[in-house]
Amino acid sequence: MSQPAASPGERPPGSDVFRIPGFPAFWAAETVSGFGTYITTLALQVLVVLTLQGSATDVGVINAARWLPYLLFGLVVGAMVDRWRRKPILVSTDLARAILLGAIPALWWLGWLSLPVLAAFVAVFGLMTLLNDSASQSFVPRIVPRPHLLAANARLDQGATAAQTTGPAVAGALVTALGAPIAVLVDAASYLFSAVVIARIRTEEPPPQAHSQATGLRRDIAEGLRFVYRHRVLAPFALSTHAWFVFNSLLNTVFVPFVLVELRLSAFELGLALAAAGVTGLIGSFGAARIGRRWGAGGAVIACRAVMPVGWTVIALAPAGMGAWVVVAVLALGQGLYGLGMGASNANEMTYRQAATPDALQARMNTTMRSINRGMIVLGAPLGGLIADSIGYRPALWIGVGGFILVAIHLAVSPFRQARHGEPG
Repeated sequence: MSQPAASPGERPPGSDVFRIPGFPAFWAAETVSGFGTYITTLALQVLVVLTLQGSATDVGVINAARWLPYLLFGLVVGAMVDRWRRKPILVSTDLARAILLGAIPALWWLGWLSLPVLAAFVAVFGLMTLLNDSASQSFVPRIVPRPHLLAANARLDQGATAAQTTGPAVAGALVTALGAPIAVLVDAASYLFSAVVIARIRTEEPPPQAHSQATGLRRDIAEGLRFVYRHRVLAPFALSTHAWFVFNSLLNTVFVPFVLVELRLSAFELGLALAAAGVTGLIGSFGAARIGRRWGAGGAVIACRAVMPVGWTVIALAPAGMGAWVVVAVLALGQGLYGLGMGASNANEMTYRQAATPDALQARMNTTMRSINRGMIVLGAPLGGLIADSIGYRPALWIGVGGFILVAIHLAVSPFRQARHGEPG
């Protein structure tokens, strides 16, 4: 006699999460909007360097403006999102971001676009992204049963890295053919798509706990902070990740002007180099669940963070004055190693965080960590630009490499090395 089909919550971990109702639509929305985000990320930096004739410091300021709302409002947003239903937040913020991005080419066409204006638009865009991120990461455990979170996060990472594979190359081609301001419109369209698809997901979102409505916002924020920074495993992981974001933002800020100005590559060639991180990130994401189950969350993340500085070392050694395709190949190798570490690490990081956190604290945990992580970009991005403008691009890259090495060592000697999926912290 045949056995009845298992419900989504009864399927063994690792089964195809695309059969879980609501997840395929969410995955499609995240992947398409992620594709657009990679286009905008490259287009805005090229816009600063080539269209608005900005310096590496200006690139850092624009990057910092995008993440400044996380530093200013992140903790408050995390506490507030735990009081609201999450799907309406996702839909409304996607629509808002589409409108904001659509305004950038209009301002450019009218001759009103400048660095201060762009920074202001990017900051408001960052506020909408803050709200969306907080709701998105907390929405996943509501549509995916906890035993399937690792597989679901791996699938989301696969979609993100697939977008990363094609996004930068397409962005480079669009920027070269149409100009950086027009390329941003592709991302605006991707957010419209995401809003429509998520609005159609059917899910039962429980109303907020009665006590959370009566509890003061300040107490809610403090509860989220205590949970993260008093947790035996999450605390050292959070601190290590904050430091990682400082050096990562420094490196990524320096990379674009290093390629466009010192190595004299085109936007298209820059996009091809960046796309390599997406290719290897996709490979890494396919192996993330297997690595996490074999080595544990701690071992997997530490190994991945040890690979990343190797990739940036290759980039810092990229030769100038040689054939463009030789230089692109070296940069692609470095980006590939970096992307491989990122792709294999992300799902393990997020799954451990989600599984170790009660539902009532999901938004606060996610936004506490993400807010301070993004706050570190506000420090690291301008710092990277200032260092590059002061002592050169390559010395700035070496500083970032050294920081990555220190961060990996810190995590390796912390209690996080013992973290395992499915085990209490």
